[in-house]
Amino acid sequence: MKLQVIVHEAEEGGYWAEVPAIPGCATQGDTFEELLENLYEAIEVCLSVNIDSEQITNKSKVMEIAV
Repeated sequence: MKLQVIVHEAEEGGYWAEVPAIPGCATQGDTFEELLENLYEAIEVCLSVNIDSEQITNKSKVMEIAV
């Protein structure tokens, strides 16, 4: 999966970034390298969704796919 990210220079120094395809997914870093590390973590957290057990029936199948 490829995602576009918008990187901004922070007024107080460092950088912050947002992921338009994932509403509310944003992070910051003091250096560009730190920002990239934080971006991977933020995207992973934003895409992690716990499935409510009430949504699963005996006819349901839970799968994980890579895109």
